[in-house]
Amino acid sequence: LVGILVWETGRRVFLENKRTSSEGGSISVRHLGEGTTKEGACGEFPGFATLAIHAGQTADAASGALVTPITMATTFKQRKPGQPLNENFAYARVSNPTRACLESNLAALENGTDAVSFSSGVAAAAAVVGLVPDGRKVLCMESIYGGTSRLFGEIVSPRLTFQYADLSNTDTLDQCLTPDTHMVWLESPTNPTLHLIDIARIARKVHEVNPCILVVVDNTFLSPYFQRPIDLGADIVVHSISKYLGGHSDVIAGAAVTKHAPVAARLRFIQKAVGGIPSPFDCFLVLRSIKTLHVRMPLHASNAMVVSEFLEQHPAVERVLYPGLPSHPQAALARQQMRGFGGIVAVYIRGGGAATMRFFESLKLFSVAESLGGVESLASYPVEMSHACLPKKQREELGITENLVRLSIGLESVSDLLADLHEALTNAMQ
Repeated sequence: LVGILVWETGRRVFLENKRTSSEGGSISVRHLGEGTTKEGACGEFPGFATLAIHAGQTADAASGALVTPITMATTFKQRKPGQPLNENFAYARVSNPTRACLESNLAALENGTDAVSFSSGVAAAAAVVGLVPDGRKVLCMESIYGGTSRLFGEIVSPRLTFQYADLSNTDTLDQCLTPDTHMVWLESPTNPTLHLIDIARIARKVHEVNPCILVVVDNTFLSPYFQRPIDLGADIVVHSISKYLGGHSDVIAGAAVTKHAPVAARLRFIQKAVGGIPSPFDCFLVLRSIKTLHVRMPLHASNAMVVSEFLEQHPAVERVLYPGLPSHPQAALARQQMRGFGGIVAVYIRGGGAATMRFFESLKLFSVAESLGGVESLASYPVEMSHACLPKKQREELGITENLVRLSIGLESVSDLLADLHEALTNAMQ
């Protein structure tokens, strides 16, 4: 009976959105097409699917193969010293044909001109912050990914100053943009509480103060399918490719995308000098995955919307945060700068830490695991997982409490997801 009820809940929500769309109302995240409505609706960027499938990828010149070959060679023949047969490839740490295809593809998807790939998202973040000269300041929004915070605080901080502030406050932003500020680091939505920042407003203000300050946006949670920060004024976009771009929980990689040639050149130098590159096979896997990004992302978002609406009505739930919900504090901003709301849902369980543990122990379809963005649904506990490196006081100030669960909604049948959540929540109340 419970299974039938939760299936009917999901079916009713889906059909209601389908009916609203057919009658000419606001397009919901479950009805995606090219273009938007005046209400700030959703839909893929024009031509996105074609770029995902074809950008950076042409038939192999030697064989005619349509799939990008995995080039495993570490070195490439030269006519004579200093004159490679192909001027783009001499040694694989510096450049590789498979990696070059991936980087061209990523640049096109983010509407940049250059992309530089790395062995992980944190490696990409380390390369980007490596652009900042010694003694300068990086201004960060107060809530960023725990791994990025650890990188900044425990590895990079001896040579740079990091300031964390509520950048959604205009007065605070004005006060923090001091002469030594070289970079502003944003994340929207944030991990794990899905706080949004007005990227266009921040970028405009920062560049008015000093056009040379680099505005960086971590776009991992939405992917370029739902948000393009460069179009909003950002200078650099950072990705953990391991999440939605990879999409199958089988690749660790990262990337930085920009429209500024000097920035790209310096990032390529860091890539070459440090050597934190993805393998050719990993690049091949990501290229394969990106071909279905425009198919996967709408279903992630569709399932997440149904799940969040279901959770918001459940008596075992204290609060739900999802940018697509009208109850989200920044729902209007979400519709303004995003073309969809993503697949991550933050939920606060009633009953504190003990009830939350019972919830985790009762899950069957959702796997309790790190990471996000794969085809399978995951449940994580930020207090002990992604943000365990932060002091307890700082976590609590950011809303990362003992009853917070981060759900990465996968591509399973939504009725099965609802049934699993209902059973786990019911057990959490006992």
